[in-house]
Amino acid sequence: MQHRSEIRFLLNGRNIALSDVGADDTLLDFLRIDQRLTGSKEGCAEGDCGACTVLVGRLTDGGLVYETVNACIRFLASLDGCHVVTIEYLGGPNGRLSPVQQAMVEHHGSQCGFCTPGIVMSLYALWMQHEHPTVKQVETALQGNLCRCTGYAPIIRAAQEVTNYGTPSAEHLATERDGVVAALKSLRDGKRVEVAKGDSRAILPADVDDLAAVLEAEPEATIIAGSTDVGLWVTKFLKRISPAVFIGQLDGLKAIDVTEDAVTMGAGVTYTEAQDVIAEHYPHLSDYWDRIAGWQVRNMGTVGGNIANGSPIGDTPPVLIALGASITLRKGATRRVLPLEEFFIAYGKQDRAAGEFVESITIPRVSTGHHAAYKISKRRDEDISSVAVGMNVQVENGMIASAVLAFGGMAATPKRAAAVEAALVGQPWSEATLVAAAAKLPEDFQPLTDMRATSDYRMKVAQNLFRRFWHETNGDTARLASA
Repeated sequence: MQHRSEIRFLLNGRNIALSDVGADDTLLDFLRIDQRLTGSKEGCAEGDCGACTVLVGRLTDGGLVYETVNACIRFLASLDGCHVVTIEYLGGPNGRLSPVQQAMVEHHGSQCGFCTPGIVMSLYALWMQHEHPTVKQVETALQGNLCRCTGYAPIIRAAQEVTNYGTPSAEHLATERDGVVAALKSLRDGKRVEVAKGDSRAILPADVDDLAAVLEAEPEATIIAGSTDVGLWVTKFLKRISPAVFIGQLDGLKAIDVTEDAVTMGAGVTYTEAQDVIAEHYPHLSDYWDRIAGWQVRNMGTVGGNIANGSPIGDTPPVLIALGASITLRKGATRRVLPLEEFFIAYGKQDRAAGEFVESITIPRVSTGHHAAYKISKRRDEDISSVAVGMNVQVENGMIASAVLAFGGMAATPKRAAAVEAALVGQPWSEATLVAAAAKLPEDFQPLTDMRATSDYRMKVAQNLFRRFWHETNGDTARLASA
């Protein structure tokens, strides 16, 4: 395998080539310290506040795609072959304000200004996709941007009036698009990339087979897809992650295959890339998917990474377990398929050998039964949940034939509620049955108290979701709203 010893990408209008790059070097530090591009701010350093939002353009099967990302937890090494766009570049070569910035001025969308560059970047990305966005689209775009000065009303008004100040097709990100595509294609040489700063090493495999080879040689390496979790290991816990193997650039882990029986997606598929197929084939997950963090995190984070990290409060495992999902694990040329619920062994321990990686996730398609997915968190778009639940109940002739109920945030691992499932099977499909079964939840879980929720709260809210499940399934939303 041929190697290259530098990462190469475009920064605004310039070519960048770097060899002195450590595994834990962040894009935000590079922008602010090395490049003196200080429009991108550091607020939370964990991907929550959006003050550091920038655009990252990358080549996909559908062409060049620009996405908002959190620069504070995006590692520099992951940007090979990308186009990074900061707030300083939006106005173009004449230094004018971009239409988004002008709309923010005219509608008084900025006060202290600290959060404003990140908000502008999110609204700019939205405007490039939707010239006349709806309020819901604006709210979705701003999920990952916190504003504590102005409030969101003037910002939303500004977002809907951007086209009064220009058109997306006239922006230089649009007019220079062909040149950027050509430049990014020229950066693709099919080589493995290895860079280092001191003893901190970063490796970007050339393809999935090369990834398998790298992990055989470096079985204890940290695998990084979207870095929405690993980024916090560095910024909050100062954890060493070297050697780090980056996989977000691997097209071979981006495939989504839909058959009559199942949907299979590569472990590198992001939440955003999965969103449309999830909405089409698992409509009960559509709103749930929108509750997974903010737009920036969904653009970076991957379904495979959420599973592989094994967090007890991960958003996707409970709902995927309820659907009977399985994963394919690979080591070298050997693959094995494992039911997702069997992957989680204990806190911080998964059924994954050294050098083995999650290659894909397969989710059976569902056409019958009652399905639901719930996420309870302090903030609607928080990237972690206090309680996450997936429900799959099959009913035949008014009787419950089978039930799979999976919970996150209630134990050391995502876990099925065996006692509750047993109490449901063979019973009439009714509110009384669900409420009685919910009373058995303490037999399955003894949740902890932590900074996110108390044990009593977790148990009570989980039990109440059974009643909600009944009313939503039967269309009794008016009664649910008054409860």
